[in-house]
Amino acid sequence: RVAGLDDLPALHALIESAYRGDSARAGWTYESDLLSEDRTSLEELAGIVRDADKRILVAERDGAVVGCVEVAREGEGVGYFGMLTVDPRRQAAGLGKLLIAAAEREAAQAFGATRMVLAVVDKRPELIAYYERRGYAATGEVRPFPAPEAIPLDLLIYGKAL
Repeated sequence: RVAGLDDLPALHALIESAYRGDSARAGWTYESDLLSEDRTSLEELAGIVRDADKRILVAERDGAVVGCVEVAREGEGVGYFGMLTVDPRRQAAGLGKLLIAAAEREAAQAFGATRMVLAVVDKRPELIAYYERRGYAATGEVRPFPAPEAIPLDLLIYGKAL
């Protein structure tokens, strides 16, 4: 389902636990060895929810938020997904694949996307391999990592036809 403003505290807690918290070490999204800043903020999440060209899809189990993914219009006919998050205790059970498929459907239906792109940190070969197994291929585009920290990271852009 599409997230609303009431979902933001639970989403924020989930995202931080999956990317930055000690519990994230159990999963594949852990980035604290590379970055120390928060992954996101309540304000950033609210901005996504309020933007007509963006949304967050939420996965729930037994009433608890266990996963999410951001979907956005990247350009004419192009969708974007990012912030793919699965509770670290539930990773490697197929929920990530389901969220990616939901993001692709949402981009096609809501934004008329015929192509989907994502950005992955260049220092995360296991994530790159994961997306390649889902049909995504390097586009050759490299973007600077938007972090205040002086860390040599780049974002590699991957894409696939929908």
